[in-house]
Amino acid sequence: MKEFLENNEFQQVLKKAEKFSNGKKRFSDIEDRQGNQYVDLVQEGGGVLGVALVGYTYVLEHAGIRFFSLAGTSAGAINTMMLAGLGPVEQAKSEKILDILSNKNLFDLVDGDRPVRKLIQRLIRGESGIGWLIARNAIRFYNILTRKLGLNPGKDFRQWISAELGKNNISTMGDLARLRGKLPVGFKNVTEGGTEGMLPKLAIIAADITTHSKIEFPKMTELFFEKPNEVSPAEVVRTSMSIPLFFEPVSWKNIPNTGKTKEKAWIEHCRYFGPVPPKVTFVDGGLLSNFPINVFHRSDGGVPRMPTFGVRLSTYRQDYSEIKGLKSMTGAMISTMRQIHDYDFLRRNPDYSQLICHINADKDFNWLDFEISRDEQVKMFLLGARQAVKFLESFDWENYKETRRKLSEVTKH
Repeated sequence: MKEFLENNEFQQVLKKAEKFSNGKKRFSDIEDRQGNQYVDLVQEGGGVLGVALVGYTYVLEHAGIRFFSLAGTSAGAINTMMLAGLGPVEQAKSEKILDILSNKNLFDLVDGDRPVRKLIQRLIRGESGIGWLIARNAIRFYNILTRKLGLNPGKDFRQWISAELGKNNISTMGDLARLRGKLPVGFKNVTEGGTEGMLPKLAIIAADITTHSKIEFPKMTELFFEKPNEVSPAEVVRTSMSIPLFFEPVSWKNIPNTGKTKEKAWIEHCRYFGPVPPKVTFVDGGLLSNFPINVFHRSDGGVPRMPTFGVRLSTYRQDYSEIKGLKSMTGAMISTMRQIHDYDFLRRNPDYSQLICHINADKDFNWLDFEISRDEQVKMFLLGARQAVKFLESFDWENYKETRRKLSEVTKH
């Protein structure tokens, strides 16, 4: 881990972040006895680009900021679950997450059989002979995809996340809820307002392709389990990072109220009126909402007690896609599906532009490069850290609250 933390450039970034740790610059109206200021956080998905998210959260925690409610998709869901489950709300956790990542060979997550791993290695490296490899294993790949619907089982991921959360005695969503139900000592509002009714929320986004629904866990876990508090957090995150064809989709059976129509819970959560299916299949939540910045939004236009910071990994909508054939068209369609729902929300709520840090890691790094070198991981971590400091320097909490006041007046009239 010393390659990350003892890096000279990172040390300079931390020195810049330290000037915010005295609490003189306000980022929120909510703080605890230690002077930590609290914000909600939404993290975008992006495969191995998630290393940059850790650089971002590390710097914010070093600046005296803690994360209250948390949301994320895919890679953002992984960091979200780690931040939620590796300690109390008031505890800085990014160094723990960095330690976990630095001791994990990310290519182990590619847990298909040998031909599958060899194929993915060659694709990542841009090596020749891919066509021959596919031809020699065509029947094998065909059988895997038609029977399993994905090249990699994703078991290594489940075991990894379960083990790391288990070290903090988190094995169920109920354990997680109890941990996060304890508010920090001295939790208070530094303005005239209070903290009544404030409890940290969690939102992991997945795509239910059986009922064609955007699913938010744990809010909607009751749809799929009789005892939602007994579900494994690793299983929940696994639904969110099921990259189509790359990983097997997650399927859950024995769904409560199977066969019943117009079930109240399904209507309320998903606007689904049909019969409850006996089995539900999930793929990567990024297909529907790769950056779920809307999950903590106050539709009444009021002034929040704390902001919802968002951190983006992609450069979406900063250039156009050239459609030259089937491959480019497929990529463009997937990019549109992954981002347009979130973009539409941002278009209708332009005040969020003040809250979002753009890391734009996909400019220089491949989001599916599970063979990424340690040097490249350090560069990505540094990129997230640098952009975090820039964001902290530019963010103006009072200006943002004034923007929300004006929006509130418009809403009233």
